[in-house]
Amino acid sequence: MSITVKDVAKKAGVATSTVSRVINDHPSISEETKKKVRKVMEELGYTPNLAARNLGKQIASAIGVILPPLDSKERLGNPFYLETIETINEEARQSNMSVAVASARDFETLLENVKRMHRQKQVDGFILTYSDKFDPIILYLIEEKIPFTLIGQPYTQEEKVMYVDNDNQLLGKQATEYLIEKGHTKILFATNTTHENLYFERFFGYQKALMMANLPHFPAVAFESAEDYTNFADILEQTQASALVVIDDLFAVRIIQLAQLLGYQVPDDLSVISFNNSIFTTLTHPYLTSMDIDVASLGKIATQQLMAQLQEGSAKTSLRVVVPHELIPRETVLNKKAGVK
Repeated sequence: MSITVKDVAKKAGVATSTVSRVINDHPSISEETKKKVRKVMEELGYTPNLAARNLGKQIASAIGVILPPLDSKERLGNPFYLETIETINEEARQSNMSVAVASARDFETLLENVKRMHRQKQVDGFILTYSDKFDPIILYLIEEKIPFTLIGQPYTQEEKVMYVDNDNQLLGKQATEYLIEKGHTKILFATNTTHENLYFERFFGYQKALMMANLPHFPAVAFESAEDYTNFADILEQTQASALVVIDDLFAVRIIQLAQLLGYQVPDDLSVISFNNSIFTTLTHPYLTSMDIDVASLGKIATQQLMAQLQEGSAKTSLRVVVPHELIPRETVLNKKAGVK
């Protein structure tokens, strides 16, 4: 038999309306009464029905996590998003909030999903897990004054966005500097996206490190079509590159496989460094040298900042939180100066 509000009210010796107010933490109820009712709820094993509780308050007790368009195998398999959802879910649970995920294969469908979630009051606010220059969703959230936080750096209207991010330009710079320190002078930057903000920031950092070291820098090697993969052998031969900075771990694994198919050994012929320090870094040999971006902190802080907005009852003006990173050396970078890994 399920326990009801009436059961709690009867045992506590109060009206059912009083129990409802205690559940909603209403200020009109004294702390003494709240403690008494909550003790009875615990004794009876009563769990408030959040949906019913929130019906009158017009809140959902849920947050929406917006993933980028899952339009490729790399996107679908990228552990960054799963790790982020897990962290957000754990942090939300601490506040008795649930998590709903918005995903689609293109921006148009994704925007419709987000609009529907908001209009039907399925969620109280959103966490955007990417920053893309073609993204229409961030403008919708700003225009509608919907509480949200962004994991990443916004392209425009920074003064209207609360966001948490790594210093991606510094990440790109330090990854490249590590290769330079190991004696590499011809270094390429490889990516499978050219419209996300983290690409621009990391590529700028790559360029900055090489310019500061008076070394040549090259156009980004973008893999966005089958032809790009075919041209990779020619690019390596023309540039005589001995090292690659790759946009993330999952794509780095694919690049290493491609290089090996072309007859290059990693790290003996070609060194590789990437970003995220995900599970892919130690799934195959050689283990991948990577920059740890602390995904857990990104998700946790983004959730905490959204919760703060929801408690205040309005969208927040700009705030930037920078999460530190760390280089994790493994086996994919050859020390050319010493001739060892």
